[in-house]
Amino acid sequence: MADKLNAVKGMNDILPPESARWEWLEAIVRDLMGRYAYRNVRTPIVEHTALFVRGIGEVTDIVEKEMYSFEDKLNGEQLTLRPEGTASLVRAVIEHSMLYDGGKRLWYTGPMFRHERPQRGRYRQFHQVGAEVLGFAGPEVDAELILLAAALWKAIGLADVRLELNSLGQPPERALHRAELIKHFEAHADTLDEEAKRRLHSNPLRILDTKNPAMKDVVESAPKLIDFLGAESLAHFDGLRAILDANGIGYTINPRLVRGLDYYNLTVFEFVTDRLGAQGTVCAGGRYDDLIAQIGGKPAPAVGWAMGIERVLELVKEQGTPVPLPVPDAYAVIPDAAAMPVALRVLQQLRDAGVRVQMHASTVDGLGSFKSQFKKADGSGATYALVFGADELARGELTVKALRDGSGAQTVRSLSDVGAWAATLQSPTLLH
Repeated sequence: MADKLNAVKGMNDILPPESARWEWLEAIVRDLMGRYAYRNVRTPIVEHTALFVRGIGEVTDIVEKEMYSFEDKLNGEQLTLRPEGTASLVRAVIEHSMLYDGGKRLWYTGPMFRHERPQRGRYRQFHQVGAEVLGFAGPEVDAELILLAAALWKAIGLADVRLELNSLGQPPERALHRAELIKHFEAHADTLDEEAKRRLHSNPLRILDTKNPAMKDVVESAPKLIDFLGAESLAHFDGLRAILDANGIGYTINPRLVRGLDYYNLTVFEFVTDRLGAQGTVCAGGRYDDLIAQIGGKPAPAVGWAMGIERVLELVKEQGTPVPLPVPDAYAVIPDAAAMPVALRVLQQLRDAGVRVQMHASTVDGLGSFKSQFKKADGSGATYALVFGADELARGELTVKALRDGSGAQTVRSLSDVGAWAATLQSPTLLH
């Protein structure tokens, strides 16, 4: 007997009925993106490693520790499983000159890969939905993206998610802040942990992200970037806030909310929760006006967000939100294999009419008894059983038996006019 093979640790199978939650969320996302006029982009899972080194930055945990990178043995190319979606989308926009006729609203979804220790809401293969707006510079698109995310939380009934905002200003403002930040941390070098010391001169903003409680006071007393912002940066931030206020979107200004990458500027935001432990960020976004040029395109403004599907579904499940369970409207009970040609013809007519039908099929032991087939019909969650008995078929009929109303009521239907009664079998989707 061959050795059993299991999935790679941290890369999970998504099986029924759990997959129904994914389908439910994906359908809501597709509908919502359409209502906001965002168009779908699908990029390859594998990209050139240089895209992420250039797009994410060499001095980041993702590039230094977490990427699944390898050499293509066929041609020696250095390739990487994408660790995030923005760089791939921007690469596609540049490669296909998508901004030649104006700005674009785009969205994507799919698996991402990072080599890290699996934990709740954080896996080696994880899935994201991302929304990106390219070619527009004003705060109104920053606000639109936040409103889109807030509409998604409302559509899926997600509570206990709060919005945090900050502005990173522009590069010259960040440079002044960076110099003061380094001075501040150098003056408290004895308080810094090894990770902070390593980042001090390469990426000091990321020190503000530390979860080390011993560094809490030195981080709290560090210079705040918002105090270094000029009039234009503040006007952009105020414009965003005015739109959110007008739409009743609550938020907290978090001066410690940063991005450790140079191409981010102006607006940054996160939707966070306290219900997932350390992995509290559900959706993170911001403006990245310098990224397109950094990857090799003509400079253009851009802003976007990414949402972790696993984390959102974890919250949905924890809240007990009912999710549609895809069950058949009807289950075909077929006692005799001789009835299969007629039964399959009828089932196809029903399916063509929009009825969800599950057919009973034979196993190595045959079709099974009438009783065992009804047990399968009941277990399927179907509202009705369609009985293709020999007597009924001889009369050109079948029996429809109710399985869920408690009465077990039976009606007889003609096989010659399936379209006339097909709609009577359609039932509401169950929730779980």
